[in-house]
Amino acid sequence: MIARRTMLVALALLPLPARASYPEYRLPDDVVARRVTFLSEGTPLVGHLVQTKARLGQRLPTVILCQGTGGLQHYHLAQAVTFARAGYTVMTFDYRGWGESRGRLMPVDRTAPPRRDGQPAAVQAIEVRETVDPVEQTLDVLAVIAFAVGEPEVDASRLGLWGTSLGAGIAVSAMLLDMRVKAVVAQVGAYDLRRGGAGLDEDRAQATKRAHGDRPYPPPQPRIAGQLHGHMIREHYQIFAPIEELGRRPHPAAMLIIDAANDELIDIRQHGQRLYERLTGPKQRVVLPGIRHYDIYRGEPLEQARKLAVDWYDAQLK
Repeated sequence: MIARRTMLVALALLPLPARASYPEYRLPDDVVARRVTFLSEGTPLVGHLVQTKARLGQRLPTVILCQGTGGLQHYHLAQAVTFARAGYTVMTFDYRGWGESRGRLMPVDRTAPPRRDGQPAAVQAIEVRETVDPVEQTLDVLAVIAFAVGEPEVDASRLGLWGTSLGAGIAVSAMLLDMRVKAVVAQVGAYDLRRGGAGLDEDRAQATKRAHGDRPYPPPQPRIAGQLHGHMIREHYQIFAPIEELGRRPHPAAMLIIDAANDELIDIRQHGQRLYERLTGPKQRVVLPGIRHYDIYRGEPLEQARKLAVDWYDAQLK
């Protein structure tokens, strides 16, 4: 959800200074993470470029990790280590308004005249935090790609995306918008967030209230085990359907889809299966038997999904 933190800020923000990588999380001795900052639509985001010490500084095929609803980059640190040990540069990052990344700034006084001379302006603003907005987050992934291809550790000709849950849909959406993406692994993904009937009417009503300034962004809320975290921007869910975009805009990227057979959150026939049928490039779909949505993050399903992903990237990017 979103921090209502009022402050005096300069609209021209400078990148955040570099700090020690993953300060609260111990990396294995054979892995190094370089902390980086970059801009997405002017908002500073924080990420890490991860490599093994044995390949430190080498230009390698690269995988960008896209987490799902309410996720933070350190949640998938073990995933990054797995890919790094397999011979990849890995980039993790926090979406805007999440984790270490800054959030979008909203002026408190929306009637104030614009500053037209291009100079910084001191204004009272609210920093929007912990919103789940797949449209903004897709733009963040595009900014990650644009940043990563300019880094010395990244081989821009061998670029892959990895996404999980909502992040899988975001990875597919970003793939469709950037032809440099050569391979994608999408696990337990949702690829069409639209809804109809009363749900559509409710989402449109929320959009009207937000446009009038009558629906403020709430502050961040405590995380509750077993519940999705973050304030969903439902009106943007209504325009997020990469599965439909794929039908209009074919992409040659190689895609591996990993579904959970007993997924209780996503109808895999309407998401994973439909997406697979519309893909035109190299493709594979694996349905892991007997597991639910969150089972893929632990135990044997986690190890199965990791091996499938590494094998896919090795076949497509090496």
